Amino acid sequence: MNSKKHQSYKNHVRFDPLYHVVLFSVLVINLVVVVVHLLHHVNLHSVWLLVLSLAAMLLFLKMRLYAMTVQDRVIRLEERLRLQALAPAEWHAQIYHLSTDQLIGLRFASDDEVVALAKEALEKGLNRKQIKERVKNWRADWERV
Repeated sequence: MNSKKHQSYKNHVRFDPLYHVVLFSVLVINLVVVVVHLLHHVNLHSVWLLVLSLAAMLLFLKMRLYAMTVQDRVIRLEERLRLQALAPAEWHAQIYHLSTDQLIGLRFASDDEVVALAKEALEKGLNRKQIKERVKNWRADWERV
């Protein structure tokens, strides 16, 4: 068990102050400064600074998107393997009908409830939020990106 406090639906979202506050704030402030500079000094150099600032903002967003995409693929694989280990053999074909979104929601369910919750997700078309809200015994994930 991790030494951090208990994880649940209410507190499972990962917040990285250096990324979400410091880096984002620096990029926004930089963009504002560059736009103000451009308004006072319209020239090629100022336009180029704006292009670089926008590129930095795009890089900030894409870095997060790429990390989340890789994480989602790993979670999809992990949850399929976990369901294959826990579900009855006759239900294995159904595992591949679960969407990536549903599998991501299931990752927080304990081994005791994941199969039943997966079946419910398929039958009712539950999304990740609805699945996470139904988890009774939360399985913490402290290693998310």
